[in-house]
Amino acid sequence: MHWCPRCRGVLLSPGRVDSPPEKRNYRWVARRPDHRDRRVSARTVRADPGPTPRYTEVPRWGLLDAPPAEPRPARRPLRGLADRRDRLLVMTTAAFVLAGLAEYGRYLILLWNRTRLIPGWLLWISDATVWLFGTLAPILALVTALSLVAWLIEARRTAYAGYGSRDPRRPWTLIAGCVIPGVNLVWPGVFLTELAGAHRDPRALRAVRIWWAAWAASGVLFIAATLWRNASTLQAEADGVSFTGFTDLCAAGFAVLTLWTVRLLEGRDLRGTPRTAHRLLIAADPAHEVIAPVEPGGAGEETESAEPAEPGENAHKEVVAK
Repeated sequence: MHWCPRCRGVLLSPGRVDSPPEKRNYRWVARRPDHRDRRVSARTVRADPGPTPRYTEVPRWGLLDAPPAEPRPARRPLRGLADRRDRLLVMTTAAFVLAGLAEYGRYLILLWNRTRLIPGWLLWISDATVWLFGTLAPILALVTALSLVAWLIEARRTAYAGYGSRDPRRPWTLIAGCVIPGVNLVWPGVFLTELAGAHRDPRALRAVRIWWAAWAASGVLFIAATLWRNASTLQAEADGVSFTGFTDLCAAGFAVLTLWTVRLLEGRDLRGTPRTAHRLLIAADPAHEVIAPVEPGGAGEETESAEPAEPGENAHKEVVAK
């Protein structure tokens, strides 16, 4: 604006707005906002100079140029389920152990019932424990299986990314091969064998083979326990209770084997401690002789008489051995 909107006075000195500084007939003067009050106070009272201003702490005024935050990797939906793998395996192991103990407790009650009557409260406790752990253990096993599938997908993706490539198998292929009954007795071992091939430790491949054989055996035991439940005689039903307890304990052992296998593939032992590599080196230095060999004395060490021996006399010689 060149004119004041109230008094219509000239706001700028006549001249071009974009004229260079040497051709301007005005200059800018910077004054403090309270220069008029300071001028009046300076005429009346002159205050003594106070202490020199100083900072008691690091000043925090000004522009804050915070460093940029590190980008967080996108969290995949299967990663959260895979992180709970170890905890679920431990819970599944405990549930199957309690289920097996409940089945064997039922079997002992059946043996006791052959000669004596069973108290009602004991039968109620047996029914409750068998039903509770017999239902809880398969549910935990199913959730643990889903967690293991999620871990398998993430572990294969990480292993192939270390080689600069992508997993040739799609996630849905891995899920289908591990979930579909019958098929899941074969393909999980194949998937784990491919994953173990990325490790230099030969123990990883051996652990996968042991796990694969145990997985197939557990499937056979599950089918046998299911068919045994259709027995008609009392003795067969009692044997079925015992066999069910045996399969529950085998399932608990298989859960521990699974935990050992997956931790071995991650370079850890069963307790989760990182494994240390041990190398055996061939000693190339020559062996040092502790005891020197025995050698006969030399010619210089033999002392003979200076004079010729008389006939009939034996010449004495001294032999020094080391």
